[in-house]
Amino acid sequence: MLDSTLTGLVTGLSLIVAIGAQNAYVLRQGLAREHVGGVVLVCTLSDVALIVAGVAGIGTIVAEAPWALTVVRWLGVAFLGWYGVSSLLRARRTESLRANGGRTTSRRGALGRAVALTWLNPHVYLDTVLLLGSVANHQGSSGRWWFALGACVASTLWFTGLGYGARLAGPVLADPRAWQVLDVVIGVLMLVIALRLATG
Repeated sequence: MLDSTLTGLVTGLSLIVAIGAQNAYVLRQGLAREHVGGVVLVCTLSDVALIVAGVAGIGTIVAEAPWALTVVRWLGVAFLGWYGVSSLLRARRTESLRANGGRTTSRRGALGRAVALTWLNPHVYLDTVLLLGSVANHQGSSGRWWFALGACVASTLWFTGLGYGARLAGPVLADPRAWQVLDVVIGVLMLVIALRLATG
């Protein structure tokens, strides 16, 4: 029981900690202190749903329907491309570079982006559903759900820490120039991920 839970925790963290579009977005929202709770909740609940689906065996269905991953892939390319360009354009407007001022994102817009960055990423189905699901099934019939619990705890800890811990970097990002650099980095990262999805 404990071994399976710890295995799920470590495996979940090893997959989720990698810098990607979703993590970059949670980090930015945390730094801007905009709708952090909602964004963290969306990302956490989405991960939990995908982990449970993978452990329950949905990964087999996904593996049998490669066309579904292709559709998600190209939707993801389009969304990441749009978001990357938007970040680069935002970096040009100094009024949007302050953590506590300038343009703000609506709650619906922030949560919508969190949903899109999670569910339009085909890697989430490969990593969270297929990979975690297959590792979980090696834990035995009861152990796989303890594994799932560990992986869910990993997601909860990571997104909460990333979203709320980002404010510790607030003093560094008090300078609008730092926000400009952050938006450029996020924009380039999104476009690189989009390109990798398109050519991968």
